[in-house]
Amino acid sequence: MSNKLLDLKNISVCFDDAVILKNINLYICDGEFITLLGPSGCGKTTTLRIIAGFVNPDTGDVLFEGKRINDIPSHKREINTIFQKYALFPHLNVYENIAFGLRLQKMPEKEIKTTVEEMLSLVNLKGFGKRNINSLSGGQQQRVAIARALAVRPRVLLLDEPLGALDLKLRKDMQNELKSIQQRLGITFIYVTHDQEEALSMSDTVVVMDNGEIQQIGTPLDIYNEPKNAFVADFIGESNILDGKMLDDYRCFFSGKEFKCLDTGFEKNEPVDVVVRPEDVDVVPVEEGMVCGTVTNLTFKGVHYEIIVDIGNFKWMIQTTDYQPVGAHIGLKIDPDAIHVMKKSEYSGKFGDYSTFSDEIEEMSINDEEQE
Repeated sequence: MSNKLLDLKNISVCFDDAVILKNINLYICDGEFITLLGPSGCGKTTTLRIIAGFVNPDTGDVLFEGKRINDIPSHKREINTIFQKYALFPHLNVYENIAFGLRLQKMPEKEIKTTVEEMLSLVNLKGFGKRNINSLSGGQQQRVAIARALAVRPRVLLLDEPLGALDLKLRKDMQNELKSIQQRLGITFIYVTHDQEEALSMSDTVVVMDNGEIQQIGTPLDIYNEPKNAFVADFIGESNILDGKMLDDYRCFFSGKEFKCLDTGFEKNEPVDVVVRPEDVDVVPVEEGMVCGTVTNLTFKGVHYEIIVDIGNFKWMIQTTDYQPVGAHIGLKIDPDAIHVMKKSEYSGKFGDYSTFSDEIEEMSINDEEQE
């Protein structure tokens, strides 16, 4: 990644005494695809709106190429936004929607025509110029919104849950489309979503947020393999998060057993959170198991089975291609590189036990039976 393009320094925002952002520090490089990821109300959209110039921070500075832009109105920033509701003009056809920003810039008609044709081709809508907006599908309208935003050549494109209204297959297609457009144009994309899969598959950098604070910044691989705390581990993919302690470098204790791990740098006997991903556990015969338990739930997922295993009253989720019926007594084998040790945090003890998961499923099936 090359030079720093945008820099948010010590940004805080309160609405009606509620703290929305607490001292956010984040920089974004030129040409980067960065995603703000987190649950509803975590502050990700407010961060986007501050960059766009729609919201003024109570404290802190927004720098663009090193210059403070807090007081520059949104229409004068080299930044464009695509919202979940595409905000297209229904009375204008596709061509005129894309040309709208260029006409505001007083671009000559000949250049407008060239630019609009280029944008239509970029978003795979060649020949759609004369179409009425209302005759288009959701995915096509999404493409028009992207073309319109990119036509004015912004340095930064902000995307606020832009695929939220599309069905799953179309969303997947558009994820690939957006990533390839971003790579072809080299424009900085700042993307907001609560969908972890979307964030992992599209981004160069993921910023995980909760309660108005940044919990972790890293590549998708770092965030998945090295979560900083129980919140990140739980929010990104499925995780068994266990109470443990670090006996020594490379040795930890959880589920009543001692395990070899790859982690170092903790105090002797320091209480820790231990993460084991469901796909990193091998199901073995009981006599070969490092820990053993009973299968309490089974869900077929197509590629694999998702099983819930009770180990000492803690419910683990395991993903396996081997069928294990409910009631089966099984062993689990966990390699050192499958164990990830984290410091205790305010999120410790709140995530990672699948007891509620099994209860919900049982409750759902009881309700279904009652309705039949």
